[in-house]
Amino acid sequence: MLVAAAVCPCPPLLVPQVAEGAAQELDGARAACADALGVLAAARPDRLVAVGSAPQGGGGAYPAGARGSFRGFGVDVGVRLGGAGTGPATSERELPLSLAVAAWLLERVGWEDAPVEGLAVPEDLAPRRCAETGAALAGRDARVALLVMGDASACRSVKAPGYLDERAAGFDTAAARALSTADLAALRALDPGLARELKAAGRAPWQVLAGAAEGTDLTGALLYEDAPYGVGYLVAAWS
Repeated sequence: MLVAAAVCPCPPLLVPQVAEGAAQELDGARAACADALGVLAAARPDRLVAVGSAPQGGGGAYPAGARGSFRGFGVDVGVRLGGAGTGPATSERELPLSLAVAAWLLERVGWEDAPVEGLAVPEDLAPRRCAETGAALAGRDARVALLVMGDASACRSVKAPGYLDERAAGFDTAAARALSTADLAALRALDPGLARELKAAGRAPWQVLAGAAEGTDLTGALLYEDAPYGVGYLVAAWS
């Protein structure tokens, strides 16, 4: 059963070495992510699954110890899912960016509260399949926690990766409201077509969360909401 969830954005700019001179601009987001992970630790899960999106064809499970890096952004920063104490890596596949950021967040707080594994879902995964995936994750242990990685729209300003789209603010507001209240129906109702047009990579992971939380009485809290680079970043905790 799902006992807690943390929802965090996954821009590589969360890693200070990547952000360089702009690192302080996301201090609030980093602090909120740490608070959300604290909620997961307090729930005393038997298993933590980090869920993030991946480009088409890049989905799948990643065991503890799987490696990722931010070298593609010009910095020599590597990460391991579950931290350095997880033993030798048992997967040759490199973590997708969303899970690499998750691994960095977990290393940053020194996570040792439960075994960790990762699951990358295709960005275009249908809502029904997202729900089925979430239900399967929740059923794996008596106490499961999810670290759900994903950004909202990338179209909030003319300098955003997707340029300005007037629909983006409304989409992000609806997502933030659903995450703040643990509204499963509202999360399931997020339109995958619109999310794709707005480059909202969090849609599929959020709908996995909705599937995992079905039948629980979890409540939500929104810890952070901003769009500093024209991309919506949301942090929420469910417990």
